[in-house]
Amino acid sequence: MLPFLGLATIIVLLAAILSKRMSPLVALIIVPIAASLIGGFGLQTSKFVIDGLKSLAPVVGMFVFAILYFGTITDAGTLDPIIDRILRAVGTRPTRIVVGSTLLALLIHLDGSGAVCFLVTIPAMLPLYDRLQMDRRVLAAAVSMAAGINFLPWTGPMIRASASLHLPVSTLFNPLIPVQLTGLIFVFGTAYWLGRREEIRLGLTGGAGDIPMPKRELTAEEQALRRPKHFWFNIVLTLIVLGTMVVMGEKVPPALMFMVGLCIALMVNYPNVEMQRKRIDAHARAALMMAGILLAAGVFTGVMQGSGMLKAMAQAAVGFVPPAMAAHIPAALGLVSMPLSMLFDPDSFYFGVLPVVAEVAGQLGVPAVQVGQAALLGQMTTGFPVSPLTPATFLVVGLCGIDLADHQKFTFPLLFGASIIMTVACVVLGVFPL
Repeated sequence: MLPFLGLATIIVLLAAILSKRMSPLVALIIVPIAASLIGGFGLQTSKFVIDGLKSLAPVVGMFVFAILYFGTITDAGTLDPIIDRILRAVGTRPTRIVVGSTLLALLIHLDGSGAVCFLVTIPAMLPLYDRLQMDRRVLAAAVSMAAGINFLPWTGPMIRASASLHLPVSTLFNPLIPVQLTGLIFVFGTAYWLGRREEIRLGLTGGAGDIPMPKRELTAEEQALRRPKHFWFNIVLTLIVLGTMVVMGEKVPPALMFMVGLCIALMVNYPNVEMQRKRIDAHARAALMMAGILLAAGVFTGVMQGSGMLKAMAQAAVGFVPPAMAAHIPAALGLVSMPLSMLFDPDSFYFGVLPVVAEVAGQLGVPAVQVGQAALLGQMTTGFPVSPLTPATFLVVGLCGIDLADHQKFTFPLLFGASIIMTVACVVLGVFPL
């Protein structure tokens, strides 16, 4: 009974989300509660829900304050000198332009927002591409690779994996640091290759001439928020917050670091209480929307685990996996995780599919952390900028003025290649077993 009820719950959840009959927040709450009541658990359902919410409190806290922190220091103009320096440095050589586009997108995406990354990077770089008659698909691919390779601790996929598997973010992320560096080498190498190919196509190998650089124009409201005199303070503060989180993540909760960092950033950059309130209000919507989904996911995982449905499904599925192949589950998932972004949106995969795969792997002796890490190598990381299930994909093609099919055909192999390279790196570096 329980395995079938659990399977039906996940199928209904995926159907509700993917068909857009329910928002992820509504589906993650209503579907598991209904399944628990149908299964005869009655008032025990409330205990399952509370247990699930308690387990997610640190993750929700980290995500909310990370968004507020990065929003605040971005408002203060911390990234402005870096952006301007990149624009001045790229010159008129396509290799530098493509690599510069990639670097700029990587820096802007530090806050974990794909929309912000594309909205800042593409308009800043597109005039250069057009003046040199470079292929706009190259710009779309460059920013997609930079954003896709970013699975830092406060990004959506990392938070979802941590929440669904009930694992600390540092446990998932720290072993992947050298893997992510490997991915970055691939991304920048590919960006250089794309730029070099454009130079040859355009016959610009001997120099492109004197072409004016595009200028970034800030609105009056944005200019009023800038605090250029605090640039180095904000940089040092950010390094301390991130460094402490990575090095001492087991002892100092990431949520606490972002809380303290936000308070310091607000007091230094915006000492006026009314300005502090406005900065928080400006970024609260994005923070609370994701926090709501994460808390709803706590309801789902709490019910699925507390009722025993997840364990029952895993025990039923174990018999279909040859024991000799169990150790290869993480590597196999890493290889297919990027294409799975074309089939599942992040909420349905990380909260509906990943816990079942992790439970099956656990029954066969494979740690859940390896399954979570495998998913992060591509599922809505490298996969999100080409997935038709994410608004960011349409933002890329809209800003670049290209067709979705052309973008997917051009960029998909590059993003898939990054995912494969990182999976191989996981095996070589011992993150996944041979």
